[in-house]
Amino acid sequence: MATRARKPAAKRTTKDFGATLAGLEKILSPYGKKLTVSRSASYGLTLLGNPTKTYPGGLMFAAAAVKKNYVSYHLMPVYMLQGSISPALKARMQGKACFNFTAPDAVLFKELADLTRRGYEGFRKMGYVP
Repeated sequence: MATRARKPAAKRTTKDFGATLAGLEKILSPYGKKLTVSRSASYGLTLLGNPTKTYPGGLMFAAAAVKKNYVSYHLMPVYMLQGSISPALKARMQGKACFNFTAPDAVLFKELADLTRRGYEGFRKMGYVP
């Protein structure tokens, strides 16, 4: 039986992830002035809304973090916006509120910025964010 030589796996550089993280953090930057900003080594940038009984530290609004194989963008209000996500962005979803990227994507980042804005407005109407 002949063995096939494996192609070397394409390597992602931290520069790809760095630019991706920077693009996602740029989407979140306008909300950092209104929300509590948290940074950690394990979870990256996190934006928290108003404290509640259930979430005394504040309900998570959004987060961006570098993981092993991708950069994740968590957007909790996306639960309210499921019907308005394009198939291309939906293909990036892992679970119901997380999008994964390995490189910046201007078109999808623009859509994600719009979703983030609409999600913020929805959370504001519900009193979760100022």
